[in-house]
Amino acid sequence: MIAAGPDGAGRGGSGGDDGRQGTAVPLAPEVLGRLMPMFLWLGRDGRIRAAGPTLRKIVGAGPLTGDPFDAHFLLGRAPAAPGLATEGLVRRGRLHLSLRANPAAVLRGQAAALGPAGGHGVLLNLTFGIGLAEAVRDFGLTEADFAPSDLAMELLYLREAKDAVLAELKALNQRLETARRVAEAEALTDPLTGLANRRALEAALTQEVAALARGGAPFAVAHLDLDHFKAVNDTLGHAAGDHVLTRVATVLRAETRRGDVVARVGGDEFVLLLRANLDPARLTALGSRIIARLEEPCVFQGNSCRISGSIGIVLSASYPVPDPDRMLADADAALYGAKRGGRGRCTVVLPPGQGAAPDVGV
Repeated sequence: MIAAGPDGAGRGGSGGDDGRQGTAVPLAPEVLGRLMPMFLWLGRDGRIRAAGPTLRKIVGAGPLTGDPFDAHFLLGRAPAAPGLATEGLVRRGRLHLSLRANPAAVLRGQAAALGPAGGHGVLLNLTFGIGLAEAVRDFGLTEADFAPSDLAMELLYLREAKDAVLAELKALNQRLETARRVAEAEALTDPLTGLANRRALEAALTQEVAALARGGAPFAVAHLDLDHFKAVNDTLGHAAGDHVLTRVATVLRAETRRGDVVARVGGDEFVLLLRANLDPARLTALGSRIIARLEEPCVFQGNSCRISGSIGIVLSASYPVPDPDRMLADADAALYGAKRGGRGRCTVVLPPGQGAAPDVGV
């Protein structure tokens, strides 16, 4: 038995309480185990005399009784020396232990001398500290493995509840962020073709002008208007018109580069913000290629939908200080110049001093 005296120090003994001051109160290890499920009683020789049920469970090496302390435990970062002086544990104050069989399992605690001058060894009361959650998981512990007065499980439940709330808040934030991105994308996207809309084009063009003012690369704006599209809508219906517009979007995506912006800005009007290959001859070839593909046969429900396109292109190099609205207006004027020239044509407006670009028809 372990007996406690009136001064609070424990001492070995088995006598009963006869009412005299100084008489020991016996405390069986089984009783102590209910109060302190992770206690460890060491004799003066450093051998284990008793251990709490939870401590025995996590060590998992038999009853432990009679085994040397250092057969199962590491003190600090180094094993305890043979012939451990138990009074040294008391002098250490706070203890940091780990299990030899599972060094990741860290225990914390404190030692108290038993009996006069520690004549009956020391009593260690151990806990898991901040590693509680991991210990409960790794060793399969339950509420029954802790003293009824121990708040460890309540704290663990609070931690789990907090983690659950934080996880739900994180998931909610992710859903809100996803919804925000979807809403922003929808606000900048033409619902029929999936291309950028006028709002997105204006934002991209404003950013491009600002970048150019900071030394960025030049760019071009191309305005495309479909020829004969109204006839398709009037004769075959809006479903056929939508089919044609979707096909036009496919052509424009295929003919432009990843860094370009392709936007539908009206019923059958499209604007391209081109960021590479700004040589007038290449731009003219691009316009001709787009028109040629638009004029390829397009069938909807057995009916031929024949269209073409007219394109006007302006370059940022044509302006001392490019202005988005001015460039769009000039591209529109070039577009209608191409229409007046017979439709199905591409007109590139060159910067001053570079002569006139050919007005190319397909």
